Amino acid sequence: MKRQIFGWKTSLLLLGVVVALAIIPLLIVPDSEFGGADGAAEEMIVQIAPGYEPWFRPLVEPPGGETESLLFALQAALGAGLIGYFFGLKRGQRPPGM
Repeated sequence: MKRQIFGWKTSLLLLGVVVALAIIPLLIVPDSEFGGADGAAEEMIVQIAPGYEPWFRPLVEPPGGETESLLFALQAALGAGLIGYFFGLKRGQRPPGM
């Protein structure tokens, strides 16, 4: 018989906690802008050295911020999928009863 670690109630509770952790910051600070580290770094460089010229330019410039966000989300999803696959594979290779 297969041993079940979590029941459906526990899974539903954990899902609710994850959703709450994603939504609560948006409700607490309603008019905030969640920018990335690249934008903050660029602003700081301009303040420190206004005449600074970058060493290189991007090979491909995304047409808008939405495209950049999409590419970042796809990168994160791919990484999470690979990590999940690895742990699932290792879990499946364990001998029964462990």
